[in-house]
This record gives sequence, C-alpha cells and structure tokens, in this order.
Amino acid sequence: MTQTVELPVWLFILILLFAAVTAASHLLFPSVRWFFRRRMEKAVSRLNERLERPIEPFKLARRHDMIQRLIYQPDVAQAVTEHAAEEGIPENVAFEEAKRYAREIVPSFSASAYFGFAIRLARFISRALYRVRLVHFDEDGINAISKDATVVFVINHRSNMDYVLVTYLAAQRSALAYAVGEWARVWPLSRLIKAMGAYFIRRKSRNALYRKVLAAYVRLATQGGVTQAMFPEGGLSLDGAPQLPKLGLLKYITDPFESEGRDVVFVPVALNYDRVLEDRILINANASGGRRFDAKISVIVGFFFKQIWLRMRGRYHKFGYAAVSFGSPVSLSEFVKSHEGEVAEPLAERLMSGINEVVPVLPAPMVAAIVQAHDGPISRAAIEAAYDGWLKELRPEHVHLPRDDLSYAAEVGIRILEERRVIVRRNGSFEAIPDRRDLLSFYANSITHLLR
Repeated sequence: MTQTVELPVWLFILILLFAAVTAASHLLFPSVRWFFRRRMEKAVSRLNERLERPIEPFKLARRHDMIQRLIYQPDVAQAVTEHAAEEGIPENVAFEEAKRYAREIVPSFSASAYFGFAIRLARFISRALYRVRLVHFDEDGINAISKDATVVFVINHRSNMDYVLVTYLAAQRSALAYAVGEWARVWPLSRLIKAMGAYFIRRKSRNALYRKVLAAYVRLATQGGVTQAMFPEGGLSLDGAPQLPKLGLLKYITDPFESEGRDVVFVPVALNYDRVLEDRILINANASGGRRFDAKISVIVGFFFKQIWLRMRGRYHKFGYAAVSFGSPVSLSEFVKSHEGEVAEPLAERLMSGINEVVPVLPAPMVAAIVQAHDGPISRAAIEAAYDGWLKELRPEHVHLPRDDLSYAAEVGIRILEERRVIVRRNGSFEAIPDRRDLLSFYANSITHLLR
C-alpha cells in the first residue's frame, strides 16, 4: 500500500483534471448555479415591477424540468405507446424519440438575454432600417384584458423583420414566446432564439408523435399564462396579399380550452412596410410555384455591407416607414359562448379579419396601388388627387400620413418606388416598369383589400 507508483506526466495531469472536474460538479457547480439563479430571480422580480404582464413562472422553469414534465404528460405517453405499436419498435425507443422532440421544442429562456441584449438589438435594427410608427392601438380594449388571462398576439407575416419589430414594440408589456420555423435551426442563431424564449416547430411534419409533443407544449405554455406571438398565415406572404389562416397552433390552444380555467385573449396585430427587405426572394418563390427561398448568404452579407458603406459615405437612406397597428382583443371564453363545436376555424377567420381591418396604410403601398390601378402614365398631381380620394374613404386611424402632409406622403411613396426601380419618371409622369409589375403588385396587394 505504501509502494511508489510511477506514472507518465500526461497521465498524472489527466487524473488531476478528472478529479478537479468531479469535485467541481459535486461541490462547486451546484453552489455557483444556485448563486446565479438567486441573482436571476431577484433581477426578474425587479423587471416584473415595470412590465405590464409579468414573466410567468412557467417561462422561468429549468429547461430540464420542463422537458421531463412534457414527456410525462398522459397524452404524450399514450402517443408514445401508439407510435411504438405502429412502427414496430420498443416503447423505450419511441420514448427517446419523444424526448428528442421535447428537447428540440422547449426553449431555454433567459431574461437577461431577452431584456438585456435582444430588446436593444431589436430597437437598433428597427430604427436603423425604418422609421417605426405605431399607427393604431386599441388602448381601451387591451388595457381591459384581465391580468390572469393568457395573451396571444396574432400577426400578419410580411417579412422576417416582423419578429424584430414586434419584439421591440412589445418590450414594455411582456416577453413574447414565438413559434419559429425550421429556417432558424442553425447554430448559433438557434441558441440565441431559444434563449429569447422562442420554440421551433416543423411546419410540414406529419409525424403524429411530434405533433402530440408540440401540442402538449403549447397547451402547457398557454395554461401557464405565457404571452405568445404567432403568425396564423403559417408563413410569409409571397404576393404581398393577406393569406388564408392555418389552424395548427390555433387548434392546440382551442381544443383543450376550458371555460372555467384561465382565459385566452387574442390580440390582432397588423404590420406593413414601405419596403420589405426580402421582396424579390418572395416574388421569385411565388413565381416558381413553391416556398423554396433562394436566399444566398453572400447576397445577404453583401446587402448589409453595402448599407454600412452608404452610411459611412453619408448617402444612406432608411427604407421608408414600418408601421404596426394593434386591433381589438378577442376573448376565447366569450367567443366559445357564441359558437358550438370546433371553434378553431371560425376563430381563425375572425382573427384574420381583425388583422386585415387594421393593416397600416403607408406611402409606398398607396402609391403602388394608385399606379397599378391607372392605365398608362400618371402625373404627380393625379397621384396626389387619387391619394386624397382614398384617404377620405379609409378609416383615418389606420392611415399613416407622414407629417400630416399629403404632398410629402406622395413624394415619399414615389421616391421609394423609384429607388426600388418599380416605377419610372418620364416627361413629368410616372408609370410602372413592365418587368417590375410583380413588385408593384406585391406592395399594392398589402392594402388592396382596404381600397375595394
């Protein structure tokens, strides 16, 4: 027992390293984790004092605990059994598959990442690219929402900037949990998105077990009072027009809903832009008859470097206005009282109607609609006259008129469309460039439903 044992230096160092890691994992790491968790809880407590809708405990639960809770839900356990029988595999293999889905879905929300980094970044990007405006806000309706209710913002999907813009504008109300598509499942973006409380969904998956795990998570989050944001259209609009709603996530909320429990209140949110950053990508996808987006990383990086170069030279111009309107809330408990049977489909129609009613009318879409409706060249005076005519027909609270000046608004719309090479000025008049009519329609379509 007292004999000397000779070891190579590298092996001795390796043994010391393993011993140090073991000691730290059993003695130091739990204390460190406890210390930082206590600090986090105190920070969240101070943060909740200024938020209109405090961060719910469900959102702050440890990710490991949330995964365990999710996979042991009775309906998930039943789905595991059925999946094993259908696929002819052992139940423990099906259980591990369900656990893998749960790890993929459950976020790892960080209040410091969301309110310390994400909000600042969202504000910087939004203000750097656009003149951001809040056009309409149903203050009475939104303030009347019960503090105990789960709020779900339902949003039209015009651009990937939607996530950034709504996060920035809702910063003083609560932390939003987004349902994010598979496009964001790339490292390190996926880690950042999960830290912000978003959860990934496979929109095209028909796997029954995956769908059951996802439905269970949405149900638990809704019952836990987590403020959520979803895009009922299911994806970006390829032609700029409002799309028909998808029922997937909505059914996960409405199917298990019980009137005696926590109410769910849906708030319609409508966005519009003078320029959508990925407009050509969306139009090309629409022309190809699918949703395959040809977005090369080199083009995206080149675009941002070009904007930085223009800013350095003092020639940078923002891409016009980005506007948001918040419509009248819809209480699920009240909606259920007036509808029998399945409510997901009529509710989706009601919410999309609420969104479409408050789509902000901005200069570029308005000028695009005027030029498109006019057969042939149109003068500046005729554009202003048509603009003024539509303003008299539209609800004024849904129109953003820059500086309250009709002439300036027309000028902004014309300039943006000229810079985008959608229209051209000839002999003092304006007309659509023939091979850019699809782009003209893309912007006009965003408000055409309001002009009929």
